[in-house]
Amino acid sequence: MTNNFILKAISDSFKEDLGDGDHSSLACVPKNAIGKAKLLVKDQGILAGVKIAKLVFDYFDSKIEFKQLMKDGDSIKKGDIVFIVEGSSRSILACERLALNIMQRMSGIATKTAEVVKIIKGTNTKLLDTRKTTPNFRIFEKEAVRIGGGHNHRFALYDMVMLKDNHIDYAGGIDQALTKTNNYLKSVGKDLNIEIEVRDFDELNQALNHGGFDRVMLDNFTPKELSKALKIIDNKFETEASGGITEETIRDYAETGVDYISMGLLTHQVKSLDFSLKAINV
Repeated sequence: MTNNFILKAISDSFKEDLGDGDHSSLACVPKNAIGKAKLLVKDQGILAGVKIAKLVFDYFDSKIEFKQLMKDGDSIKKGDIVFIVEGSSRSILACERLALNIMQRMSGIATKTAEVVKIIKGTNTKLLDTRKTTPNFRIFEKEAVRIGGGHNHRFALYDMVMLKDNHIDYAGGIDQALTKTNNYLKSVGKDLNIEIEVRDFDELNQALNHGGFDRVMLDNFTPKELSKALKIIDNKFETEASGGITEETIRDYAETGVDYISMGLLTHQVKSLDFSLKAINV
């Protein structure tokens, strides 16, 4: 993860949540009050976001003591205590919801990712996330996928070229899309990997005849069609399967020998885990 991205996201989140002040705390909590609280797990799954939570508290109040008891990637169950914080009561209350929101969402994603990774265990296929993420929360969601045992696809539009169906249609076809893309990258001095999506065997053959890319995404192919396509590709390019793949069918896809499987559900169809920050008497 890039620290600048993370700190910017944390800063923006505080601006969104605090505005001109936490008036609930300002109204009834003494300025010099010292508090202590524990992060209590109320669910079961894979823990993610502990490092981020520490950054949240540190960012707001560097004097808060953060005692970490569990780490990212740990299996958790109801009743576990992840960390204990101690310091300004007002500061703890200001950080509470942001830390919880991040950890609950990240842990839900890490848990779902771990479940899917387990399904394809024993194959050589790597599980990828997508750009189907929450705006301004992508860096946390992609980190959660990694913690859960998955792998990150491109982070955004700028770090890899991905020619999908609309790009190809707007460009006028496979040949035109690949030719224009390679010419463009050369003209601007960019050294980016190129992935091209194909929707059928005709587009696959067009792409293979043209070349000029690094990975081919086989979109909405059945496992049987995917196996046939992989034989045609013959390890000349990296391969990725996507589109309509579920937890029930992913094993069949992985057993074809495809290099990668990308699934949007890792980040956009996930239930957050339940945590709470409970005050401890000091």
